Amino acid sequence: MKSRVPSSATLSPAASMRRGLLFFILVNALIITTLVRNVFTLLTLLVEDASADAIHLADLPSHDASWIETRPQLIPKIIHQTYRNESIPAHWKEAHRSCVDWHPDYEYILWTDDRARAFIAKEYPWFLDTFDGYPYPIQRADSIRYFILAHYGGTYLDLDDGCNRRLDPLLAYPAWVRRTVPTGISNDAMGAIPHHPFFLRAIESLQSYDKSWVLPYITVMYSTGPLFLSVIWKEYMRSRPNSAARVRVLMPTEYNKSPWCFFTRHRGNSWHGKDAQLIFWMGKHWVLLTVLGFTLAGIVGYCLWRVYAKLLHVGAQYRSPTPPAVCLPNLSPSSSPQRCPLRIIIPFRGRMDSKKLDEENVIIGDPFFQVLDRKY
Repeated sequence: MKSRVPSSATLSPAASMRRGLLFFILVNALIITTLVRNVFTLLTLLVEDASADAIHLADLPSHDASWIETRPQLIPKIIHQTYRNESIPAHWKEAHRSCVDWHPDYEYILWTDDRARAFIAKEYPWFLDTFDGYPYPIQRADSIRYFILAHYGGTYLDLDDGCNRRLDPLLAYPAWVRRTVPTGISNDAMGAIPHHPFFLRAIESLQSYDKSWVLPYITVMYSTGPLFLSVIWKEYMRSRPNSAARVRVLMPTEYNKSPWCFFTRHRGNSWHGKDAQLIFWMGKHWVLLTVLGFTLAGIVGYCLWRVYAKLLHVGAQYRSPTPPAVCLPNLSPSSSPQRCPLRIIIPFRGRMDSKKLDEENVIIGDPFFQVLDRKY
């Protein structure tokens, strides 16, 4: 019987384990890098304070200052609001009336569901399928506000935003949004000139963010809501670091935290469900959840490595070089004596029993073997 010589290129079990460990580390590093890259903008929002673009108190005249009307008015004097129909609920009528009363010289437009769809169908037909396909009405209410600001310009206000003074000082900026807590910007109060590049970017990005994220709250927030707008805002700021078309940010004190602020908040008819309560709870306990997340990731990583190492070990056994096959001499009493050099490689599984060896045996080795030199 011919012997089979082991290849010199075959790796030892220890070398296979080292190569497997390196491969495992590289794969996990690639996964982590991909995840961080995909959520990088979200991570940067956690440390964004919007101070570089904030509308400061010194930039705003008091509500009775005589020079308000002499400032350049860039944003058109239009107030946009949205609702499903023309019948504004009673709990929002006071807020609605305050904005109308403060701005008799502004054009007021209420975008009902029918009017909004007709506008999209006429002016932006490429978006109509996406607009109709949104599973939640609030997504259509969110998206339409970006389109009307990009198209007409003006000021958009949610129905629960009441006006505490005239908005004229805010018309001096090409575009503005308001800062929200804990991070990012909101989409309930904002203004812009027609065709401002920030809102053009927002409407062009809506289709790529039209994804389902299991929980309705996350789906709405990240597809059309404030989280979506915040991500677009961060990307826009990175692309235009020194541009005159940057978006100015109305801070909480100027928004509704002072007697002379622009807006007052009224009771709203929130679309939030139980999933939103879960998200809010997670937000309050984010430190605990972060620690638990890293702990769980470590446990899962360790378990995956143990499984992977076991597979490497089993594979190494199957790939072990096969030692030469040896024909044993005839050891029966009736045969003539003979003497020949012999090296027997036998699997080591405990005590050897030479009585079981005969000329029909072919001994195959494995990583755990024992060598016996005999002469007969």
